[in-house]
Amino acid sequence: MPNDNILALREGAVLTLTLNRPAAFNSFTQPMAAALQEQLRSADADASVRCVVLTGAGKAFCAGQDLKEITGEDAPTFEEIVGGSYNATVRLIRGLKKPVVAAVNGVAAGAGANIALACDLCVAAEGAKFIQAFSKIGLIPDSGGTWMLPRLVGLQRATALAYLGTPVAAEDAAAMGMIHQAIPVEEFEAGVMALATHLAAMPTQGLALTKEAFNRAFEQGFSAQLETELELQGTASRTRDYQEGVSSFLEKRKPTFNGH
Repeated sequence: MPNDNILALREGAVLTLTLNRPAAFNSFTQPMAAALQEQLRSADADASVRCVVLTGAGKAFCAGQDLKEITGEDAPTFEEIVGGSYNATVRLIRGLKKPVVAAVNGVAAGAGANIALACDLCVAAEGAKFIQAFSKIGLIPDSGGTWMLPRLVGLQRATALAYLGTPVAAEDAAAMGMIHQAIPVEEFEAGVMALATHLAAMPTQGLALTKEAFNRAFEQGFSAQLETELELQGTASRTRDYQEGVSSFLEKRKPTFNGH
């Protein structure tokens, strides 16, 4: 179902999904979250899409939840919002069998910050900010924030960010390992597309298996993870991309991967 709150643009094998409520700093509503989830499911099922970019229209990436939606007599419960809008979205991002790049063009606050951090790689324009804004209204980080943030920056720093709600500039976020890279504003769009195009040309089935291995690593011990590597490496070794990678190496030529 079309929804102009999410814009979809294909450039070759790269699909860019743009959160498109710029007047509200791209804050989430239930229909917007449902539209994003629909686009993510469609991208996962489309073999011709080999990388997904998630970004925002206007000056912000995403300011989190639209508070107007959760006030009033007929407002949805927080369980409905968190479960339906956010948990479902981050599960799709983490389960997507192709790279997902968050291109944070401006402020990413609350759920917006944590959705960006749930992506495989997060890059941000210099001057963009990440804010764990939940404590300012008496809430806890959601959208996977309590799981992802301590793993990215450590428990002490994550606790400080969650308790104090201190804005983190893109350059500082990159320095502390919260995000992959801060990119100068004038180079941002070209830099994002160069990264996405590079990922789309890689053996994306192998990348998907790497993502699955990382996901499992957060949930099991070392011995179990060795068995996961054994299993997934066997799967990777039977792909056409593996065969192409080996052949191109032996033939001293550039590989041409097709994601199979």
